[in-house]
Amino acid sequence: MTMRRVILGISGASGAVLGMRILERLATLADVETHLVISQAARRTLALECDLDTLESLTALAHHHHPIGDVGASIASGSFRAHGMIVAPCSMQTLSAIATGRADTLLTRAADVQLKERRRLVLLARETPLHLGHLRSMVAATEMGAIIMPPVPAFYHRPASVADIVDHLACRAIDLLALPQPTLATQWEGPKPD
Repeated sequence: MTMRRVILGISGASGAVLGMRILERLATLADVETHLVISQAARRTLALECDLDTLESLTALAHHHHPIGDVGASIASGSFRAHGMIVAPCSMQTLSAIATGRADTLLTRAADVQLKERRRLVLLARETPLHLGHLRSMVAATEMGAIIMPPVPAFYHRPASVADIVDHLACRAIDLLALPQPTLATQWEGPKPD
């Protein structure tokens, strides 16, 4: 079995639970090795939105945890063979840095590497409403090869809780990496026949 490396970046937008759930789901996949990088702002958001021990739980769940300031870490190099990267949530500051090639933290450098190596980069852009600068950053990142996935809930699978919504979004983000595995998210199969 070939291990596939997936990088997860968590930046400082609201929705830290999205990154947490993605890492939990990735941890269930036997052939995936996870590399986690968390921004300074995300540490604060995790403390505000989640349980007190969430940060410790996340770092323990990942195969590798890289400090945000370690721009010499393995994931900062194109020679590090990653399958792809997800940034969840992706703040507008992080999106803007990625869209303009400002690789001044390990998170934005790792994302920049995914783009230059033509690997999958999925950005769960978290902001609303959006102004023109946000939209232009999304267009620029898309033109460079990123996949912009605002965490907009789907209701066709009839979620019964916020946890159901978070799980579906996490599964959709992982599915966008096109890992060689069955699809995780509930698929739309059309209306049921009468």
